[in-house]
Amino acid sequence: MFSTINSILTAIDDFIWGLPLIILILAVGLFLTIKLKGLQIRRLPLAVKNLLANEQTAGAGEVSSFAALCTALSATIGTGNIVGVATAIVAGGPGALLWMWVAALVGTVTKYAECLLAVRYRVVREDGHVIGGPFYYIENGMGHKWKWLAKIFAFFGVGVGLMGIGTFTQINGITSAVNNFFDPDNSWTVNLFGRTYSWTVIIAGIILTICVALVIIGGLKRISSVAEVIVPFMAFIYIAAVVIILICNFTAIPDAVVTIIESAFGLRAAAGGTLGAVVLAMQKGIARGIFSNEAGLGSAPIAAAAAQTDSPARQGLISMMGTVIDTLIICTMTGLAIVITGTWDMGLEGVAVTTRAFQMGLPFPDTAASFILMLCLVFFAFTTILGWDYYSEKCLEYLVGGKEKILKGYRWLYIACVFIGPFMTVSAVWTIADIFNGLMAIPNLIAVVSLSGVVAAETRKYLNTLKN
Repeated sequence: MFSTINSILTAIDDFIWGLPLIILILAVGLFLTIKLKGLQIRRLPLAVKNLLANEQTAGAGEVSSFAALCTALSATIGTGNIVGVATAIVAGGPGALLWMWVAALVGTVTKYAECLLAVRYRVVREDGHVIGGPFYYIENGMGHKWKWLAKIFAFFGVGVGLMGIGTFTQINGITSAVNNFFDPDNSWTVNLFGRTYSWTVIIAGIILTICVALVIIGGLKRISSVAEVIVPFMAFIYIAAVVIILICNFTAIPDAVVTIIESAFGLRAAAGGTLGAVVLAMQKGIARGIFSNEAGLGSAPIAAAAAQTDSPARQGLISMMGTVIDTLIICTMTGLAIVITGTWDMGLEGVAVTTRAFQMGLPFPDTAASFILMLCLVFFAFTTILGWDYYSEKCLEYLVGGKEKILKGYRWLYIACVFIGPFMTVSAVWTIADIFNGLMAIPNLIAVVSLSGVVAAETRKYLNTLKN
Protein backbone atom coordinates (compact mmCIF):
# COMPACT_ATOMS: atom_id res chain seq x y z
CA MET A 1 0.00 0.00 0.00
CA PHE A 2 2.80 2.43 0.93
CA SER A 3 4.55 1.80 -2.38
CA THR A 4 1.35 2.56 -4.31
CA ILE A 5 0.82 5.83 -2.42
CA ASN A 6 4.45 6.83 -3.01
CA SER A 7 4.14 6.07 -6.73
CA ILE A 8 1.03 8.25 -7.04
CA LEU A 9 2.63 11.11 -5.09
CA THR A 10 5.80 10.90 -7.20
CA ALA A 11 3.79 11.06 -10.44
CA ILE A 12 1.93 14.17 -9.20
CA ASP A 13 5.18 15.75 -8.03
CA ASP A 14 6.92 15.12 -11.38
CA PHE A 15 4.00 16.71 -13.23
CA ILE A 16 3.83 19.82 -11.03
CA TRP A 17 7.58 20.30 -10.82
CA GLY A 18 8.17 19.62 -14.51
CA LEU A 19 9.83 22.05 -16.89
CA PRO A 20 6.80 24.40 -17.20
CA LEU A 21 6.88 25.47 -13.53
CA ILE A 22 10.67 25.65 -13.44
CA ILE A 23 10.61 27.89 -16.51
CA LEU A 24 7.80 30.00 -14.99
CA ILE A 25 9.71 30.62 -11.75
CA LEU A 26 12.90 31.55 -13.59
CA ALA A 27 11.02 33.65 -16.13
CA VAL A 28 9.29 35.72 -13.43
CA GLY A 29 12.62 36.33 -11.72
CA LEU A 30 14.29 37.32 -15.00
CA PHE A 31 11.35 39.57 -15.93
CA LEU A 32 11.58 41.41 -12.60
CA THR A 33 15.38 41.58 -12.85
CA ILE A 34 15.07 43.36 -16.20
CA LYS A 35 12.17 45.58 -15.10
CA LEU A 36 13.97 46.67 -11.94
CA LYS A 37 17.36 46.87 -13.69
CA GLY A 38 19.14 44.26 -11.61
CA LEU A 39 18.00 45.73 -8.31
CA GLN A 40 18.98 42.62 -6.33
CA ILE A 41 22.62 43.24 -7.31
CA ARG A 42 22.75 47.04 -7.58
CA ARG A 43 20.92 47.69 -4.32
CA LEU A 44 22.36 44.82 -2.29
CA PRO A 45 24.63 47.22 -0.29
CA LEU A 46 21.56 49.33 0.54
CA ALA A 47 19.69 46.21 1.64
CA VAL A 48 22.58 45.22 3.92
CA LYS A 49 22.74 48.76 5.33
CA ASN A 50 19.01 48.80 6.11
CA LEU A 51 19.24 45.36 7.70
CA LEU A 52 22.16 46.27 9.95
CA ALA A 53 20.61 49.61 10.91
CA ASN A 54 17.48 47.85 12.22
CA GLU A 55 15.77 51.21 12.54
CA GLN A 56 12.27 51.44 13.95
CA THR A 57 10.41 53.56 11.40
CA ALA A 58 6.96 55.07 11.68
CA GLY A 59 3.99 53.21 10.27
CA ALA A 60 1.57 50.40 10.99
CA GLY A 61 2.89 47.03 12.06
CA GLU A 62 3.26 44.64 14.95
CA VAL A 63 7.00 43.83 14.97
CA SER A 64 10.26 45.46 13.83
CA SER A 65 11.58 44.97 10.29
CA PHE A 66 14.39 42.81 11.68
CA ALA A 67 11.92 40.70 13.67
CA ALA A 68 9.81 40.25 10.52
CA LEU A 69 12.92 39.05 8.64
CA CYS A 70 13.83 36.69 11.49
CA THR A 71 10.29 35.30 11.43
CA ALA A 72 10.63 34.71 7.69
CA LEU A 73 14.09 33.18 8.13
CA SER A 74 12.80 30.97 10.92
CA ALA A 75 10.46 29.44 8.35
CA THR A 76 13.02 29.15 5.54
CA ILE A 77 16.17 28.06 7.39
CA GLY A 78 15.19 24.49 8.13
CA THR A 79 15.69 20.95 6.93
CA GLY A 80 15.89 22.23 3.36
CA ASN A 81 19.31 23.70 4.17
CA ILE A 82 20.66 20.42 5.52
CA VAL A 83 18.54 17.50 4.32
CA GLY A 84 17.09 19.18 1.22
CA VAL A 85 20.46 20.18 -0.21
CA ALA A 86 21.77 16.66 0.37
CA THR A 87 18.69 15.14 -1.29
CA ALA A 88 19.05 17.42 -4.32
CA ILE A 89 22.76 16.67 -4.81
CA VAL A 90 22.31 12.91 -4.40
CA ALA A 91 19.43 12.86 -6.91
CA GLY A 92 20.64 15.47 -9.40
CA GLY A 93 24.41 15.41 -8.90
CA PRO A 94 26.65 18.23 -7.64
CA GLY A 95 25.35 20.43 -10.49
CA ALA A 96 22.09 20.82 -8.60
CA LEU A 97 23.93 23.28 -6.35
CA LEU A 98 24.64 25.62 -9.27
CA TRP A 99 20.96 25.63 -10.22
CA MET A 100 20.15 26.46 -6.60
CA TRP A 101 22.35 29.55 -7.04
CA VAL A 102 20.53 30.49 -10.24
CA ALA A 103 17.16 30.06 -8.53
CA ALA A 104 18.38 32.20 -5.62
CA LEU A 105 19.79 34.95 -7.86
CA VAL A 106 16.53 35.50 -9.70
CA GLY A 107 14.51 34.58 -6.63
CA THR A 108 16.02 37.44 -4.63
CA VAL A 109 14.26 40.05 -6.75
CA THR A 110 11.06 38.01 -6.65
CA LYS A 111 11.26 38.03 -2.84
CA TYR A 112 11.79 41.80 -2.95
CA ALA A 113 8.72 42.32 -5.13
CA GLU A 114 6.34 40.10 -3.18
CA CYS A 115 7.37 41.52 0.21
CA LEU A 116 7.01 45.08 -1.11
CA LEU A 117 3.50 44.25 -2.31
CA ALA A 118 2.62 42.69 1.04
CA VAL A 119 3.33 45.95 2.89
CA ARG A 120 1.71 48.05 0.15
CA TYR A 121 -1.61 46.18 0.27
CA ARG A 122 -1.75 44.94 3.88
CA VAL A 123 -4.86 45.42 5.98
CA VAL A 124 -4.82 46.93 9.47
CA ARG A 125 -7.73 45.94 11.69
CA GLU A 126 -9.37 48.40 14.07
CA ASP A 127 -7.47 46.88 17.01
CA GLY A 128 -4.13 47.43 15.23
CA HIS A 129 -3.83 43.78 14.20
CA VAL A 130 -2.08 43.53 10.82
CA ILE A 131 -2.63 40.88 8.16
CA GLY A 132 -1.15 40.83 4.70
CA GLY A 133 0.35 38.64 2.03
CA PRO A 134 -0.47 37.39 -1.46
CA PHE A 135 -4.15 36.93 -0.64
CA TYR A 136 -4.51 40.67 0.00
CA TYR A 137 -2.32 41.96 -2.81
CA ILE A 138 -4.26 39.69 -5.14
CA GLU A 139 -7.64 40.91 -3.87
CA ASN A 140 -6.79 44.58 -3.26
CA GLY A 141 -4.15 44.99 -5.95
CA MET A 142 -5.52 42.98 -8.86
CA GLY A 143 -9.13 43.67 -7.92
CA HIS A 144 -12.00 42.01 -6.07
CA LYS A 145 -12.88 39.87 -9.10
CA TRP A 146 -9.61 37.99 -8.49
CA LYS A 147 -10.57 37.04 -4.93
CA TRP A 148 -11.00 33.43 -6.04
CA LEU A 149 -7.29 33.33 -6.89
CA ALA A 150 -6.47 34.76 -3.47
CA LYS A 151 -8.52 32.01 -1.85
CA ILE A 152 -6.72 29.35 -3.88
CA PHE A 153 -3.39 30.69 -2.65
CA ALA A 154 -4.62 30.76 0.96
CA PHE A 155 -5.89 27.17 0.67
CA PHE A 156 -2.55 25.95 -0.63
CA GLY A 157 -0.82 27.99 2.09
CA VAL A 158 -2.74 26.14 4.77
CA GLY A 159 -1.85 22.87 3.04
CA VAL A 160 1.87 23.68 2.87
CA GLY A 161 1.95 24.52 6.56
CA LEU A 162 -0.19 21.64 7.74
CA MET A 163 1.03 18.87 5.42
CA GLY A 164 4.33 20.02 3.96
CA ILE A 165 7.09 22.40 4.96
CA GLY A 166 5.66 23.32 8.33
CA THR A 167 5.12 19.99 10.02
CA PHE A 168 5.95 16.62 8.49
CA THR A 169 9.30 17.41 6.87
CA GLN A 170 10.65 19.35 9.83
CA ILE A 171 9.73 16.98 12.65
CA ASN A 172 10.75 14.03 10.47
CA GLY A 173 14.17 15.62 9.96
CA ILE A 174 14.57 16.34 13.67
CA THR A 175 13.63 12.85 14.88
CA SER A 176 15.76 11.18 12.20
CA ALA A 177 18.79 13.23 13.26
CA VAL A 178 18.21 12.52 16.96
CA ASN A 179 17.72 8.82 16.22
CA ASN A 180 20.89 8.64 14.11
CA PHE A 181 22.87 10.15 16.96
CA PHE A 182 21.45 8.46 20.05
CA ASP A 183 20.28 5.11 18.66
CA PRO A 184 21.77 4.52 15.18
CA ASP A 185 21.38 0.73 15.45
CA ASN A 186 17.76 0.99 16.64
CA SER A 187 18.51 -1.04 19.74
CA TRP A 188 15.57 0.40 21.67
CA THR A 189 12.42 -0.02 19.60
CA VAL A 190 8.66 -0.31 19.85
CA ASN A 191 6.01 -1.42 17.34
CA LEU A 192 3.47 1.23 16.36
CA PHE A 193 1.01 1.34 13.44
CA GLY A 194 2.44 -1.90 12.09
CA ARG A 195 5.99 -0.52 11.93
CA THR A 196 9.02 -0.47 14.23
CA TYR A 197 10.30 2.84 15.66
CA SER A 198 13.15 3.72 17.96
CA TRP A 199 12.22 5.14 21.36
CA THR A 200 14.45 8.13 20.55
CA VAL A 201 12.10 9.04 17.70
CA ILE A 202 9.05 8.90 19.96
CA ILE A 203 10.65 10.80 22.85
CA ALA A 204 12.11 13.50 20.56
CA GLY A 205 8.75 13.88 18.83
CA ILE A 206 6.90 14.34 22.12
CA ILE A 207 9.41 16.90 23.45
CA LEU A 208 9.36 18.92 20.22
CA THR A 209 5.56 18.83 20.11
CA ILE A 210 5.37 20.25 23.64
CA CYS A 211 7.91 22.99 22.84
CA VAL A 212 6.01 23.93 19.67
CA ALA A 213 2.73 24.11 21.57
CA LEU A 214 4.20 26.38 24.24
CA VAL A 215 5.33 28.91 21.62
CA ILE A 216 2.63 28.99 18.94
CA ILE A 217 -0.21 29.43 21.42
CA GLY A 218 1.33 32.87 22.11
CA GLY A 219 0.89 34.08 18.52
CA LEU A 220 3.15 36.22 16.30
CA LYS A 221 4.87 38.27 19.00
CA ARG A 222 5.99 35.19 20.88
CA ILE A 223 7.09 33.49 17.64
CA SER A 224 9.06 36.56 16.50
CA SER A 225 10.69 37.03 19.92
CA VAL A 226 11.86 33.40 19.89
CA ALA A 227 13.02 33.73 16.26
CA GLU A 228 15.04 36.90 16.99
CA VAL A 229 17.13 34.93 19.49
CA ILE A 230 17.39 31.49 17.88
CA VAL A 231 17.80 32.38 14.18
CA PRO A 232 21.03 34.45 14.44
CA PHE A 233 22.46 31.99 16.99
CA MET A 234 21.78 28.85 14.96
CA ALA A 235 22.95 30.42 11.70
CA PHE A 236 26.24 31.47 13.32
CA ILE A 237 26.90 28.00 14.77
CA TYR A 238 26.18 26.25 11.46
CA ILE A 239 28.20 28.66 9.33
CA ALA A 240 31.13 28.46 11.77
CA ALA A 241 31.11 24.65 11.58
CA VAL A 242 31.13 24.60 7.77
CA VAL A 243 33.82 27.30 7.61
CA ILE A 244 36.02 24.97 9.67
CA ILE A 245 35.32 22.19 7.14
CA LEU A 246 36.27 24.49 4.25
CA ILE A 247 39.45 25.68 5.99
CA CYS A 248 40.52 22.12 6.78
CA ASN A 249 39.86 21.05 3.18
CA PHE A 250 40.67 24.28 1.31
CA THR A 251 42.83 22.51 -1.29
CA ALA A 252 39.76 20.52 -2.41
CA ILE A 253 37.58 23.60 -2.98
CA PRO A 254 38.72 24.33 -6.61
CA ASP A 255 38.05 20.73 -7.69
CA ALA A 256 34.65 20.85 -6.00
CA VAL A 257 33.69 24.02 -7.90
CA VAL A 258 34.79 22.42 -11.20
CA THR A 259 32.74 19.31 -10.38
CA ILE A 260 29.65 21.45 -9.64
CA ILE A 261 29.93 23.36 -12.94
CA GLU A 262 30.63 20.28 -15.06
CA SER A 263 27.77 18.38 -13.47
CA ALA A 264 25.35 21.30 -13.92
CA PHE A 265 25.87 21.31 -17.68
CA GLY A 266 25.95 17.55 -18.19
CA LEU A 267 29.69 17.28 -18.73
CA ARG A 268 29.65 14.45 -16.19
CA ALA A 269 26.50 12.81 -17.50
CA ALA A 270 25.80 9.98 -15.13
CA ALA A 271 22.03 10.49 -15.25
CA GLY A 272 21.11 9.13 -18.65
CA GLY A 273 22.86 11.36 -21.16
CA THR A 274 23.86 15.02 -21.23
CA LEU A 275 20.36 16.47 -21.64
CA GLY A 276 18.91 14.13 -19.03
CA ALA A 277 21.64 15.07 -16.57
CA VAL A 278 21.10 18.80 -17.09
CA VAL A 279 17.30 18.55 -16.74
CA LEU A 280 17.60 16.41 -13.60
CA ALA A 281 20.13 18.78 -12.03
CA MET A 282 17.92 21.77 -12.89
CA GLN A 283 14.77 20.15 -11.56
CA LYS A 284 16.28 18.99 -8.27
CA GLY A 285 18.37 22.13 -7.75
CA ILE A 286 15.60 24.64 -8.46
CA ALA A 287 12.95 22.64 -6.59
CA ARG A 288 15.13 22.35 -3.50
CA GLY A 289 16.26 25.98 -3.86
CA ILE A 290 12.66 27.15 -3.84
CA PHE A 291 11.86 24.75 -0.99
CA SER A 292 14.71 26.28 0.99
CA ASN A 293 14.35 30.05 0.38
CA GLU A 294 10.65 30.07 -0.63
CA ALA A 295 11.17 32.93 -3.13
CA GLY A 296 8.07 33.11 -5.28
CA LEU A 297 5.97 30.96 -2.99
CA GLY A 298 4.38 33.97 -1.27
CA SER A 299 5.17 32.86 2.28
CA ALA A 300 7.72 35.50 3.34
CA PRO A 301 5.34 38.37 2.41
CA ILE A 302 3.00 37.21 5.16
CA ALA A 303 5.72 37.94 7.74
CA ALA A 304 6.88 41.11 5.95
CA ALA A 305 3.37 42.55 6.13
CA ALA A 306 3.61 42.66 9.93
CA ALA A 307 6.74 44.84 9.91
CA GLN A 308 6.45 48.27 11.50
CA THR A 309 7.33 50.46 8.53
CA ASP A 310 5.82 53.06 6.24
CA SER A 311 8.03 52.13 3.28
CA PRO A 312 7.08 49.04 1.24
CA ALA A 313 10.31 49.20 -0.79
CA ARG A 314 12.53 49.45 2.27
CA GLN A 315 10.94 46.36 3.76
CA GLY A 316 11.26 44.63 0.40
CA LEU A 317 15.03 45.24 0.45
CA ILE A 318 15.36 43.92 3.99
CA SER A 319 13.20 40.88 3.25
CA MET A 320 15.11 39.94 0.09
CA MET A 321 18.18 39.40 2.28
CA GLY A 322 16.42 36.26 3.47
CA THR A 323 17.13 34.56 0.14
CA VAL A 324 20.77 35.67 0.22
CA ILE A 325 21.28 34.35 3.75
CA ASP A 326 19.31 31.16 3.25
CA THR A 327 20.45 29.88 -0.15
CA LEU A 328 23.51 31.79 -1.29
CA ILE A 329 25.19 31.43 2.10
CA ILE A 330 23.81 28.52 4.16
CA CYS A 331 22.78 26.14 1.35
CA THR A 332 26.07 26.84 -0.44
CA MET A 333 27.95 25.97 2.73
CA THR A 334 26.12 22.64 3.00
CA GLY A 335 26.57 21.85 -0.69
CA LEU A 336 30.31 22.57 -0.69
CA ALA A 337 30.83 20.41 2.40
CA ILE A 338 29.01 17.52 0.71
CA VAL A 339 30.82 17.84 -2.63
CA ILE A 340 34.26 18.34 -1.06
CA THR A 341 33.93 15.22 1.09
CA GLY A 342 32.25 13.20 -1.68
CA THR A 343 29.46 11.93 0.58
CA TRP A 344 26.86 12.54 -2.13
CA ASP A 345 28.19 9.48 -4.00
CA MET A 346 28.39 6.98 -1.13
CA GLY A 347 24.91 5.50 -1.37
CA LEU A 348 23.68 7.49 1.62
CA GLU A 349 20.30 9.26 1.93
CA GLY A 350 18.94 12.46 3.46
CA VAL A 351 20.51 13.70 6.67
CA ALA A 352 23.04 10.83 6.63
CA VAL A 353 24.77 12.51 3.66
CA THR A 354 25.40 15.76 5.53
CA THR A 355 26.20 13.96 8.78
CA ARG A 356 28.93 11.96 7.04
CA ALA A 357 30.26 15.15 5.44
CA PHE A 358 30.59 16.75 8.89
CA GLN A 359 32.28 13.63 10.26
CA MET A 360 34.80 13.55 7.41
CA GLY A 361 35.33 17.31 7.19
CA LEU A 362 35.54 18.46 10.80
CA PRO A 363 38.74 17.82 12.80
CA PHE A 364 36.66 16.42 15.66
CA PRO A 365 35.65 12.89 16.69
CA ASP A 366 32.70 11.55 14.68
CA THR A 367 30.44 11.75 17.73
CA ALA A 368 31.16 15.46 18.24
CA ALA A 369 30.65 16.25 14.54
CA SER A 370 27.35 14.36 14.52
CA PHE A 371 26.19 16.17 17.66
CA ILE A 372 26.93 19.61 16.14
CA LEU A 373 24.89 18.80 13.03
CA MET A 374 22.07 17.28 15.04
CA LEU A 375 21.89 20.39 17.22
CA CYS A 376 21.78 22.69 14.18
CA LEU A 377 19.11 20.59 12.51
CA VAL A 378 16.95 20.58 15.63
CA PHE A 379 17.11 24.39 15.93
CA PHE A 380 16.62 24.91 12.17
CA ALA A 381 13.60 22.67 11.96
CA PHE A 382 12.06 23.86 15.24
CA THR A 383 11.96 27.49 14.11
CA THR A 384 10.60 26.47 10.70
CA ILE A 385 7.70 24.75 12.42
CA LEU A 386 6.97 27.98 14.32
CA GLY A 387 7.23 30.21 11.24
CA TRP A 388 4.97 28.05 9.13
CA ASP A 389 2.34 27.89 11.83
CA TYR A 390 2.15 31.68 11.59
CA TYR A 391 2.03 31.63 7.77
CA SER A 392 -0.63 28.96 7.49
CA GLU A 393 -2.69 30.47 10.29
CA LYS A 394 -2.77 33.83 8.47
CA CYS A 395 -3.90 32.04 5.30
CA LEU A 396 -6.67 30.38 7.28
CA GLU A 397 -7.57 33.70 8.91
CA TYR A 398 -8.14 35.12 5.44
CA LEU A 399 -10.25 32.13 4.38
CA VAL A 400 -12.54 32.11 7.43
CA GLY A 401 -12.72 35.85 8.01
CA GLY A 402 -10.75 35.85 11.26
CA LYS A 403 -13.05 33.56 13.28
CA GLU A 404 -11.10 33.10 16.49
CA LYS A 405 -12.54 29.70 17.46
CA ILE A 406 -11.52 28.19 14.13
CA LEU A 407 -8.02 29.66 14.41
CA LYS A 408 -7.55 28.28 17.93
CA GLY A 409 -8.77 24.88 16.75
CA TYR A 410 -6.31 25.04 13.85
CA ARG A 411 -3.38 25.62 16.20
CA TRP A 412 -4.17 22.38 17.98
CA LEU A 413 -4.58 20.56 14.66
CA TYR A 414 -1.17 21.91 13.62
CA ILE A 415 0.33 20.62 16.86
CA ALA A 416 -1.24 17.21 16.16
CA CYS A 417 0.39 17.14 12.71
CA VAL A 418 3.75 17.89 14.30
CA PHE A 419 3.18 14.96 16.64
CA ILE A 420 2.43 12.43 13.87
CA GLY A 421 5.20 13.72 11.58
CA PRO A 422 7.86 11.22 12.73
CA PHE A 423 5.65 8.32 11.67
CA MET A 424 5.40 9.44 8.02
CA THR A 425 7.70 7.82 5.45
CA VAL A 426 10.67 9.97 4.37
CA SER A 427 9.97 9.84 0.63
CA ALA A 428 6.29 10.61 1.12
CA VAL A 429 6.80 13.71 3.28
CA TRP A 430 9.31 15.30 0.90
CA THR A 431 7.09 14.55 -2.09
CA ILE A 432 4.02 16.07 -0.42
CA ALA A 433 6.05 19.17 0.45
CA ASP A 434 7.20 19.57 -3.16
CA ILE A 435 3.64 19.25 -4.47
CA PHE A 436 2.22 21.94 -2.19
CA ASN A 437 5.23 24.17 -2.91
CA GLY A 438 4.48 24.17 -6.60
CA LEU A 439 0.74 24.68 -6.22
CA MET A 440 1.26 27.60 -3.84
CA ALA A 441 3.69 29.38 -6.15
CA ILE A 442 1.41 29.60 -9.19
CA PRO A 443 -1.22 32.12 -7.96
CA ASN A 444 1.48 34.18 -6.25
CA LEU A 445 3.62 34.45 -9.39
CA ILE A 446 0.58 35.51 -11.43
CA ALA A 447 -0.06 38.32 -8.94
CA VAL A 448 3.58 39.47 -8.79
CA VAL A 449 3.77 39.80 -12.58
CA SER A 450 0.39 41.54 -12.76
CA LEU A 451 1.45 44.08 -10.11
CA SER A 452 5.03 44.54 -11.32
CA GLY A 453 4.16 48.11 -12.35
CA VAL A 454 3.27 48.91 -8.75
CA VAL A 455 6.57 47.38 -7.63
CA ALA A 456 8.51 49.56 -10.07
CA ALA A 457 6.61 52.71 -9.02
CA GLU A 458 7.14 52.07 -5.29
CA THR A 459 10.83 51.38 -5.93
CA ARG A 460 11.29 54.69 -7.80
CA LYS A 461 9.42 56.54 -5.04
CA TYR A 462 11.69 55.10 -2.34
CA LEU A 463 14.94 55.70 -4.23
CA ASN A 464 13.89 59.28 -5.04
CA THR A 465 13.19 59.84 -1.35
CA LEU A 466 16.72 58.69 -0.52
CA LYS A 467 18.19 61.08 -3.10
CA ASN A 468 16.23 64.03 -1.71
